[in-house]
Amino acid sequence: MHCFQHVPFEGLGNIEGWIADRGHSLSRTLFFQGEKPPRIDDIDWLIVMGGPMGVYEKSKYPWLAGEIDFIEAAIKKGRRALGICLGAQLIAAALGAKVYPNKHKEIGWFPITLTQHGKNSNLFSGLPAEILVYHWHGDTFDLPTGAAHLAESAVCTYQAFSFGRRVLALQFHLDVKKNNIEEWARHGKKELIEAPYIQKEEKMLAQADQCEVIKNYMRRIMDNLEAAGK
Repeated sequence: MHCFQHVPFEGLGNIEGWIADRGHSLSRTLFFQGEKPPRIDDIDWLIVMGGPMGVYEKSKYPWLAGEIDFIEAAIKKGRRALGICLGAQLIAAALGAKVYPNKHKEIGWFPITLTQHGKNSNLFSGLPAEILVYHWHGDTFDLPTGAAHLAESAVCTYQAFSFGRRVLALQFHLDVKKNNIEEWARHGKKELIEAPYIQKEEKMLAQADQCEVIKNYMRRIMDNLEAAGK
């Protein structure tokens, strides 16, 4: 399993525990340290994590163009791919969809609702129709051609999509632990302004017990993705 990580403070979260429990090997590309991706033939899974940059900021983050090309090639070669937040946006871009700022930022605990495709998806098997999940994103994307729309929220239509049986993109976070919320709040303090869908750090931490709930949903999704296409 290979992880693309864009900033030091957005790692795999509780996904790492699932990887260890399943006995999979793990490698990483740390783009913030100038590292280069591996050969596609050397990986079975690609997990693309989040970050504060936008997909469209290629002049500021020149490695983004190569990362998108790698994701596109990995998908074409049939690798399992999971994108979270920025990772979902990068998968959307790799599949030819436009990524752009959403009308509202979502930061904090807000519900997502599964679409009919989501309710029927093997990748979401075992999940309830509505889930309280953690968000920290300001961008959104158009649905890629050929993708299945799996989940939405009040202010972000495309919260999740799948492409084929082995590619899953989640705008929201099921990966966070309480310490992630605290660390992200330190790094993103300037974003925590008064806005309809931005919670104060105190309110986010008051609901941190939900981290244990979403960890179980993340593990279920990972199991489903592992079983996909076998």
